[in-house]
Amino acid sequence: MSHAPLEALPLEILRRRSSTKWRTYPADVLPMFVAETDYPLAPAITAVLAEAVAIGDTGYTPPDPGLARAFVGYAERRFGWRVDPARVRWTADVMMGVVELLRATTRPGDRVVITPPVYPPFAMCVEEAGCQVAAVPLLAPSDGDPGGEGAPDSAGDGGDAGGWRLDLPGIDRALADGARAVLLCNPHNPTGTVHPAGDLVELAEIAARHDAVVISDEIHGPLVRDGLDYTPFLTASPVAAQVGFAVTSASKAYNLAGLKCALMVTADDRTAAVVQGLVAEVEWRTGLFGALAAVAAFDAVSDDWLDAERAAIARNGALLGDLLREQLPLARYRRPDAGYLAWIDVSAYDWGDDPAVHLRRAAKVALHHGPLFGPQGVGHVRLNFGCAPEVLTEAVARIAAVPAGLTPASP
Repeated sequence: MSHAPLEALPLEILRRRSSTKWRTYPADVLPMFVAETDYPLAPAITAVLAEAVAIGDTGYTPPDPGLARAFVGYAERRFGWRVDPARVRWTADVMMGVVELLRATTRPGDRVVITPPVYPPFAMCVEEAGCQVAAVPLLAPSDGDPGGEGAPDSAGDGGDAGGWRLDLPGIDRALADGARAVLLCNPHNPTGTVHPAGDLVELAEIAARHDAVVISDEIHGPLVRDGLDYTPFLTASPVAAQVGFAVTSASKAYNLAGLKCALMVTADDRTAAVVQGLVAEVEWRTGLFGALAAVAAFDAVSDDWLDAERAAIARNGALLGDLLREQLPLARYRRPDAGYLAWIDVSAYDWGDDPAVHLRRAAKVALHHGPLFGPQGVGHVRLNFGCAPEVLTEAVARIAAVPAGLTPASP
């Protein structure tokens, strides 16, 4: 099905925004670091927020803001996932939900498995919950393609068969050694990996065998590329439904991070009881604007907008591969299965362990710092391509103009 093209807003408008992306660095720096997109909001979201402002609807979030009903319909339409509305609760954001679930399912000092390279707050939130990190790195791609997109796309039970994979034996060993939970990123940030259904089934079996839980961050799920099968963890198997918690939000796909609303979803009486047992304040932290916007996002009226955004992101993901192949042929990039974040190995250019520092100064392009995602991020950057093609093209051109090697003035 074809959709009207979705175009990013022009830079002169974007620079009027007051969010982190646009207020962290000077105007001569192209911001490609934090996960905010440059597209206009979905019309239904704009309308509901404008109405709320017009009538002063800025109070507390009600006991039933319509989130469960809206997400149930969305999950069925987009993923074929039948969710029990009684097993949907809400909070301010995904990582807050993760922390509260960890507190409810572990004891202070317990180890929690994370799979680097992974979103930096994963390690921070494990520590916030009073636990210790047990790092089990992803298995690296078997056939990296310098400057290209990696192996051909696969439309099997997950993403690229030659791409990043969970180290299931490693996770098994960590749980056997006493870890009590697995913090899953599905799809994975920063690699964009859509985990194959078979891997999720096996992960659930491993967790059940060790009486552990799996908390799955599924915030990038709405942005899986066409032709790839995405499996929400709770749907992978009956065992996954028993051991798993899903935490998700409309914030990444619809650019709503500042409005503070996320969902905690369960599929079993035991896990649902855990969520119901959380203190009331966990739910009260939800922002009213976040709830209003999420309901509008999850409504079928916003589906065409989401499909247009996914198409724009897909075009940029392919464009980035072409640009790197032409201008930075030693960079290693695998087109992500989901989302608008590119994980790029630029270590061949000798720009230091944390190339983002040098490139921000030398190219005036702000990228996310690879080492923050774990030791596997040395020599890497994460680039946000949820922007205009012209901005992406300019960013790569600026980076390509930087000579290999650190200059004497660089740290």
